[in-house]
Amino acid sequence: MKKALLALIATMLISGCSNSNTTASNAPASDTATEQNQPHQVTDQWVGRWTGVEGLFLEISKDDFAGPGHYLLHMRYGLDADQIGTFEGQATAEGIRFNRGDGPQLLRAGDGEATGMKWLLEKEDCLVVATGEGYCRD
Repeated sequence: MKKALLALIATMLISGCSNSNTTASNAPASDTATEQNQPHQVTDQWVGRWTGVEGLFLEISKDDFAGPGHYLLHMRYGLDADQIGTFEGQATAEGIRFNRGDGPQLLRAGDGEATGMKWLLEKEDCLVVATGEGYCRD
């Protein structure tokens, strides 16, 4: 009786492992590839010039040297003389992550309302770093 029970448990364990491997191998490889490529496919559409208020701007270009999903962000993000620069960014599921003098930042898609600036309120195609810092296209 114990041998029969042990044999039954062993059979269940083997068939359970076999089923999980079969299920995993039946999963389409393209889903995994799509998930990995999707962040930069979305952010690739952001390449170009974006306009903020009072002369602020954001220019996004692909960083071909670093590879897919890597960008150079040239921006004037404030009115002070030192609030301009070019920063390296990387695509994530949330947007483009980058670091500048005021710390780590995330550039994400939004609209004029998300920028928090009344001058951009009516805009629909915007990128937002934080409330009070956004750049839009017409």
